[in-house]
Amino acid sequence: MGHKVNPYGLRLGVIYPWKSNWYAGRDYADALHEDIWIRKHIRSRLARAGISSIDIERKGDQIWVFIRTARPGIVIGRKGAEVDRIRKDIERVTKKRVDVKVEDMNSAASQLRPETDATLLGQGVAEQLAGRVSFRRAMRRAVQTAMRSGALGVRVQCGGRLGGTEMSRREWYREGRVPLHTLRARIDFGTAEAKTTFGLIGVKVWVYHGDEIPAAEKETELARARALAHVTTGGAASTGALITDEAEAEAVSAEEPAASSEEPAAAEEPADTEAPAPAEEPADTEAPAAAASDEGGEA
Repeated sequence: MGHKVNPYGLRLGVIYPWKSNWYAGRDYADALHEDIWIRKHIRSRLARAGISSIDIERKGDQIWVFIRTARPGIVIGRKGAEVDRIRKDIERVTKKRVDVKVEDMNSAASQLRPETDATLLGQGVAEQLAGRVSFRRAMRRAVQTAMRSGALGVRVQCGGRLGGTEMSRREWYREGRVPLHTLRARIDFGTAEAKTTFGLIGVKVWVYHGDEIPAAEKETELARARALAHVTTGGAASTGALITDEAEAEAVSAEEPAASSEEPAAAEEPADTEAPAPAEEPADTEAPAAAASDEGGEA
């Protein structure tokens, strides 16, 4: 069943938040259909704007729409004309006050980069297929781009009349690892459709960004690292530094005995300076020898 479940929906509430944040009672169905229409309208209106995701928040009669895009200039338009047009369209349909905010994926504060975003990778492959590019070349290029940009694993799949054949089929390429059954694995999933002269070709992309460790487990790991650092240093007083690497802890523990062995040597130095007696012994032993030589001369 792993291939039939949306990776985002499987991890919803575990490591991923909801893309629509609001509470409704009897008007739940109306709000749900409004959200579906808003997303469909924005994506159809800005098909070439590189939109990754659309988040919606509601509070009373106010609606906030967050558009995450790789091309903010196309979404905003000249002097904000395109954003105002979208806002007025949504207000006309929902009869509520709407605020549209655009988030640039190219900024340093953004967690996901356009090169490793599954939705944008799928859109790129679909555009190449519509432009009569070989599907194998388009899929390999998408995989190489994501892996070169820091992704831990990528899988790209195309389905349809690939190459114009009469029989439709599916083909996919994968590089790295994509653990779909691991709930803590941050899997980015995106789909796209390529409208070609011989039919519709679907594109699916999975991108693995690493594991999301829960906060409770992070605290446990930090406590274990502190205990490990305390044990390896022989139970000495903590200096406030957290050592999580065992090799580094061994190096610190090796430095402390060396420092302790130098202290007794420094304490014994005054004792060495206070013992000039052994230096006088050769003089005492030479005196009888000199007396013996005098007696031999007199004889």
